[in-house]
Amino acid sequence: MSHVEPTAVGADQAGEGAVVPHGDGVGGSGGDVATAEAQVVVAVSTSGDERRGDYGDDAENEEEEAATVQGSKEGTEELLRKVVYSEEAAYKLYCDYGHRMGFSIRKGKQSYFTGTKRIRTKDYFCSKEGLKEGEKLTDTNFNDPHTRTNCRAMVRFRVNDQGEWKVIRLVSDHNHNLARPEERHLLRSARSLIAGRSSSVEAMLYGGYQVQPQLPAGSTSATNNVENPKQDLLLGYGATAKTLTVGTGNVQSLVSHLKSRANEDGMFYWDVQLDRGGRTTNFFWRDGRSRTDYDCFGDVVVFDSTYRLSKQNLIFAPFVGVNHHWQTTMYGCALLADESTSSFVWLFKSFLESMGNRHPQSIFTNLDQVVSKAVEEVFPNACHRIAHWHIQKNAQSRLGALNVSKPFNKMFTKCIQGCDSEIEFEETWAQMLFEFKLQDNKWLKKLYKLKQKWFSALNKCTFDGGIEYEPQCDNMSNIFNNVTDKLTSLCAIAVAVDKQTEDWREKELDEDTRCLQKPPACIIKHSDILNHAAKVYTHRIYKLFETDFLDGCGATKFKELPCQDNNTYQFEMTMQGRGSRVCTVHFNMPTMRLSCSCSKFETMGLLCPHALKALSIKNICKIPESYILKRWTKDAKKWVFNPKQYESSYQECMNDEAAYCNYVMRYAYDLVTKSQGQEALRKVLWETLESGEKELEGYLENVTQHAPSYAT
Repeated sequence: MSHVEPTAVGADQAGEGAVVPHGDGVGGSGGDVATAEAQVVVAVSTSGDERRGDYGDDAENEEEEAATVQGSKEGTEELLRKVVYSEEAAYKLYCDYGHRMGFSIRKGKQSYFTGTKRIRTKDYFCSKEGLKEGEKLTDTNFNDPHTRTNCRAMVRFRVNDQGEWKVIRLVSDHNHNLARPEERHLLRSARSLIAGRSSSVEAMLYGGYQVQPQLPAGSTSATNNVENPKQDLLLGYGATAKTLTVGTGNVQSLVSHLKSRANEDGMFYWDVQLDRGGRTTNFFWRDGRSRTDYDCFGDVVVFDSTYRLSKQNLIFAPFVGVNHHWQTTMYGCALLADESTSSFVWLFKSFLESMGNRHPQSIFTNLDQVVSKAVEEVFPNACHRIAHWHIQKNAQSRLGALNVSKPFNKMFTKCIQGCDSEIEFEETWAQMLFEFKLQDNKWLKKLYKLKQKWFSALNKCTFDGGIEYEPQCDNMSNIFNNVTDKLTSLCAIAVAVDKQTEDWREKELDEDTRCLQKPPACIIKHSDILNHAAKVYTHRIYKLFETDFLDGCGATKFKELPCQDNNTYQFEMTMQGRGSRVCTVHFNMPTMRLSCSCSKFETMGLLCPHALKALSIKNICKIPESYILKRWTKDAKKWVFNPKQYESSYQECMNDEAAYCNYVMRYAYDLVTKSQGQEALRKVLWETLESGEKELEGYLENVTQHAPSYAT
């Protein structure tokens, strides 16, 4: 037998705590706090790695042929029998077992063959292993998903000389409650199992449920087509989970809240998906102001389905975007019972209908193939992007110790958002894989296959509103954690979302007021083009423009090249201190047409430093009108609903009664919203409506008097 060098590498967290369980745990003590505390042999401050000695750290003392099992053997047959051939496969095997039983997984320590980096033994633990320093176990927090209870459940794999991974030790009993079958799709480590099959359906099958296919009942806003039996199962399960885990009173309180909001707000929209039995599965809602904001800024949407409501076993999924101040704005929210394709398709269709079927140009989501499939079906013409912050989050659990390596993080970040061309990306990616020996990392291989959806240089022609720029990226990454972490009632969650939305809108109002009071201070007071930018752009956007102007005019070298067209100028621009990257600008003087190879205007809607340098060279002192994107200006929300701005809209409005009603209602709603804040504005609107009513009544009376009479 080969000599083994045990080497602790710490607890690499692949999954967080289990969902809130109900009922007795399988083979466990039912979650008794006193029992758990009695198991603590060492002080609470002792680290998890030190306590792992109780499982037997000396791998050589384990028998090679037979695995030792401590506790119940229920459901362990496949785990004990199966042979795998990689660390990832071993992790997945234990995840499968944990998912069937109802607990989440945490990666543990490993040992190596002497003088090598080849793994000899590898441990995996229940995610509630160990104790957090300073945290006291109580009846209240014992079954909280994030509480460690010193659970001893674990598995140890041994690798033989042929590279076979076999279980040699299993502790199957838990000291806490396990997740019920209908809750297991929300286990954190179970999410990695969703790759072509539904973990929620598997959970029900493992749990002994007889799942019958169900078609959803007709929804108020969308129809649902069941593509295959797998989705049938998901639909049937979705209703069951909702009914079992939330309760009628909780759902009714949310419905009552949404009804109340609809009575207060004439443009409020909400929708519920029902199954054939009339049970609620999914909710979506948005208020009237969200519709107005989407009409102004709905070119980019961020959809995040990673928030978990552990106490309700639901998924909280907001739709957000960015306004003209580069602030977060709310478009709508959803509560989902499961993560099936059919649920996301229903939700996206409901969202679209609530927004007048106007599609976004770009939609950013988390890294989830089920969401991707739904996006492709409902938003076929939108550019689907995977948000960088979700990739970074996934990397924390997928790349282990590399996450603390500064050289690796620098190279990985450059691959994600620092390369200016596909050639540079391919070279950097290959170098990263070689230097850190990641050629066989399956997660990175999958990520590379999806590069079209996250590598910025491959999406230069699509507007993204600067979602991926700092600090906007940080603002988007955890905006609703406070809602999902603390609240228990569905109604309380909806109220908290309303409160968060109102906070955002107050900040927008503050910025609107600041923009009206005075223009931003120009760093170069007598610059005509900066003064023009200060006049049209909001303060936040002006500062972005000013930075690019200074970079272009103060830190850019240029070379003018001959051009066949006498009206067009061609420049090669090189930014000082930015390496040898060259950008090419074409500028047509008569038409004021500009183009730059960096494509910043196409993606952000602001002229880049290179284009601004070209304008400066040719003594152009104003921003060409065609390069002032209204969504970034102080007037972004003015005249949005007046169809006279656009001839086609006006003709549609005059010829179609439904279109006319739609435009007029939105126009009126926008005016009412703008006048709410001040008594003087409300008075002006009342007087305007009264004046309009008198004019209409006078016209109708005149028409009636002169109408032909058919009386005999």
